[in-house]
Amino acid sequence: MCGIVGLHLRTPELYPRLGELLTGMLCEMGDRGSDSAGVAVYGDPTWSPPGQGCVSVVDLGTGETADIAQVTSSVATALGGSVDGVAVQDGYLLSAGAASEDLLIAVRSVYPRALVAGFGSDIAVLKGVGHPRMLTDGWGLEKAQGWQGVGHTRMATESAVTPAGCHPYAVGPSQCMVHNGSFANHATIRRELRAAGIPFDSENDTEVGARFIAKLLSQGRDVEGALKELCGTFDGFYTLLVSNRDSFAVVRDAIACKPAVIAETDDWVAMGSEYRALAGLPGVEKARIWEPEPEVVYAWSK
Repeated sequence: MCGIVGLHLRTPELYPRLGELLTGMLCEMGDRGSDSAGVAVYGDPTWSPPGQGCVSVVDLGTGETADIAQVTSSVATALGGSVDGVAVQDGYLLSAGAASEDLLIAVRSVYPRALVAGFGSDIAVLKGVGHPRMLTDGWGLEKAQGWQGVGHTRMATESAVTPAGCHPYAVGPSQCMVHNGSFANHATIRRELRAAGIPFDSENDTEVGARFIAKLLSQGRDVEGALKELCGTFDGFYTLLVSNRDSFAVVRDAIACKPAVIAETDDWVAMGSEYRALAGLPGVEKARIWEPEPEVVYAWSK
C-alpha cells in the first residue's frame, strides 16, 4: 500500500501556494506509506530556475558529504561553464545555462556513483527515507512555488527502503512517474530494457515502468499512447501518475483495484489515492469529482 498525489494548477495566482498545497496532500497519505516519500516540483524559481537545465541529486555516491559550493565548482569545471545550486537536506539541486542532458553528463563525470533523482527543465525532485512529515519539513516544501507537483508515500513491499527505492522515478527529461501497486512481470521487462542498454538505479518495480515510459516518449510517442502500451505490456495491479513539465496523466489497470480519485475545477486538477488528500484544496466543494475508469488515460496539459 502506497499513496500518490498530484496537483496541476491552472491559475497563476495559486502558483505561490503549490508547496503548501502539495505538502498537505502528501502528508494526508502518510499512513498509506511512512517509510519513505518523494516529490517532483515543476516551476519553483529557486529550485529549478527558468531557462536553465536542471539536475536533482539525492546522493553523491562518495560516502562523504560536500558543501554546495564544492559541488557546483567541481561540476562547473567538468561542464566548462558556470553552475548554480542549492542544497536541500542531503540533496543538491543543480542548474546551468546549458541543456540538462549536458549538465547530467558533467555531474556523472565528477560523481560517477551519484544517485540522480531527476533532470530537465523546470523540475526539481526530492526524495528520501522517513515519514513524509519529517521529510517535507526538512525540505521546506511548504515554501515551494510552481504550477505542478507530484508526490508519493511508500510502504515498501518488494525492494529495499533506500533513497534509490523511493518514488518519484524521474528518468527522462522533465518526466516523472509515481505508482501505487505492483507489476508482476517487471523482472522480464527489466531484462529486456537492460539488454537494450537502459540502466537502472534500483530493484524497484516502479523504476521498470518509468524507464519503459521514458523509452517510448524518447521515440516520439505521446503520453497517452505510452500509457496505453504500458497497460498492454505490464501485468499487475496499479494506479499510475505520469507527468512532464506541461502535462499530467493518470491511468489504472484493467481491474482498477488500487484506489484513486480525481477532482477538477477551473483553477486546478488534482488526484490522490484517497479523497482526504484533496479535501484541503481551495474550492474543492465545487469540484467535479470522480473515480477514474479502468485503463482509461486521463490527461491534462499546461
